Amino acid sequence: MMAVMPQAAKIRLYELVLENGRSSSPYVWRTRYALAHKGMPFESVPLGFVEIPTVLGGRFKTVPIIEDGGTAVADSWDIAEYLDRAHPGPLLFSGPAENAMVRLMDAWFQENVLRRMFRIYILDVFYAIRPADRGYFRESREARFRGRSLEDFTANRAAELPELRKALGPLRSHLARHAFLGGSAPNYADYIALGAFQWAAGVSTLPMLAADDSLRAWLDRCLDLYGGAGRVADQKPLFEQP
Repeated sequence: MMAVMPQAAKIRLYELVLENGRSSSPYVWRTRYALAHKGMPFESVPLGFVEIPTVLGGRFKTVPIIEDGGTAVADSWDIAEYLDRAHPGPLLFSGPAENAMVRLMDAWFQENVLRRMFRIYILDVFYAIRPADRGYFRESREARFRGRSLEDFTANRAAELPELRKALGPLRSHLARHAFLGGSAPNYADYIALGAFQWAAGVSTLPMLAADDSLRAWLDRCLDLYGGAGRVADQKPLFEQP
C-alpha cells in the first residue's frame, strides 16, 4: 500500500511499542532489519495500538509504515520491495527467484511457527503493551477467539510448547549447514524468523527454546549484526536455564 505524502527529510519508521518502549511487532522488526541491511538510518515514531489509525490521515490500519521523502509505504513486504527499488546499496533480494523463495519460506513460517507463537504468547502481549491499548487488544483478540478470554485461550500453553519447538526443525536442519538462512550471509528470510524471536523476547514469560537448542548460535550471530542492533534493552530469555 502506498500514498504520496509531503516531503520529509529522512526515513521515518512508525512502529508498535510496548509499555517499556521496546519495539513489539514481528513485522516491524523485519523492517528494522531491512533498513539496517540497506545501511539506512531511520527516525522511530513509536505508537500504541489505538494510535495507529490517527497517523498519516488514518489511511493505514497496521504497522510498520515508513515515510521516505514524499512516499509512505505500509506492509513489511511492500516496504522491503520498495527499499530495493528506491535505494542503492545491498539488496534484500538478489532477484525475482530469491524473492519467490523467501515468500514461500514466509508462508511456511507464518502457518507453522508464528501462529503457534501467537497462541502461546498473546496473553503476555496483553500485559506488556501500554495500558491504554489493553481494552482494544482484549476486545479485538477475544472476538477472533469467538468470545474465549485471553486467559482461557492460553491456559494450556506450556503443553503446546513442544509442538512449537518441533516446528522449528527445518530451521535447525538448514542452519546445521549454513551460517544464516540466506546462506553465508543473512537475507530477508533471516529477518522474517529473527523478527518473530525479537517479538517473543519483548513479551515472553515462558522461554521458547530448550537450553541446548542449536538455534542459539544462529540467534547470537543475528543479534550481533549491524553493530549489535538486535541487542536491545529489556530482552527476556528465549532459552530455558540449563
